[in-house]
Amino acid sequence: MPQQTPSRPTVVVTTAGSAPTPGTILHLREQGFRVVATDIDPAAPGLYLADRGHLVPPGDSEAFLPRMRALCAEEGAVAIVPLVDEELIRAGELSGDGLSVLLPRPEFVAACLDKYVLMRELERAGIGTPRTWLASERPCAPEPAAPDGLVVKPRRGRGSRGVTVVESVRDVARAVAESGYAADELIVQERITGPEYTVSVVVWRDGAVQAVVPKEVLLKQGVTRYAVTRRHHEVARTCRAVQAAMRADGPFNVQLALDGAGRPRVFEINPRFSSTAALTAAAGVDEIAGLLRQAVSGGPRLTDEWREGVAMVRRWTDEFISEAGFASHGLSPAPAGTRAPGPRGTTAPPEPPGGPAPAAVPVAPARAR
Repeated sequence: MPQQTPSRPTVVVTTAGSAPTPGTILHLREQGFRVVATDIDPAAPGLYLADRGHLVPPGDSEAFLPRMRALCAEEGAVAIVPLVDEELIRAGELSGDGLSVLLPRPEFVAACLDKYVLMRELERAGIGTPRTWLASERPCAPEPAAPDGLVVKPRRGRGSRGVTVVESVRDVARAVAESGYAADELIVQERITGPEYTVSVVVWRDGAVQAVVPKEVLLKQGVTRYAVTRRHHEVARTCRAVQAAMRADGPFNVQLALDGAGRPRVFEINPRFSSTAALTAAAGVDEIAGLLRQAVSGGPRLTDEWREGVAMVRRWTDEFISEAGFASHGLSPAPAGTRAPGPRGTTAPPEPPGGPAPAAVPVAPARAR
């Protein structure tokens, strides 16, 4: 049975194998939450650092929602924090079960997950964007000036997957042919090469923006590796304009770059917490824990008070738990078909054909120091 108490509410955190998620799990536990972690991969480290770890189907499969619904009921969850795009639409449906889902409103999520639709909506709202068109369309001019090149990328996708930079419109057809995508599944964007920002916009259901924390990206490799908090009036104004125009009414992350005139140009919005939420918290705005408290217990609003010049250096780190906690339910990070060490020198059986069945593992109750 779940070990939930009124002072230790249970929250489900997905995507336990993503680079920043283990830190999020440990932080939420330190903040007084009982954390249940999920992932599709038994090697996801966050599974072993949460109070409970569960394997779940992929977020874009029909099996995902029934499994998550049963899991949340079994664990007595009061909230869920989805952290990967493929899960967002289906996870949002759990709000009908009485759970607090830490996402923007469904309409905002759907618009952001289709980058072409998002660019059109931002343009209609007068929010600066790069020139954008479908790869299946002809651009508005035969040869639009693109001194820094063009970006060809999937309308749907994350982590810079499938992104190609080309020099001119003449190279787009080749990029499409080599991409593996149909032309109407790709967008073409003017490449903006000024400073890039990833911005936490902290907002909840009343629609009031509680904080905007811009972070200049110093190195990005799929996720942001190095970044530093920066105060930038126009960046903050642009992000507030997104909320005013599109009413996310939930946490979101704006990705933008400054053009040659220093104007923000939004090229993507993640309708969820950013992978740099830990930097936002380090600067003074604990957006995940803060919004969770507001959602589940009427906690206080956050304030737009944070420190500029806080730098994030993302790295590998080690955590230590008991062997019994690690292996007691047989969940193993060993690849399928191998025999992993079990407790007291035993071995765990290989996974069944078709992959592991959904499982859970209790882990050590405190973080090793």
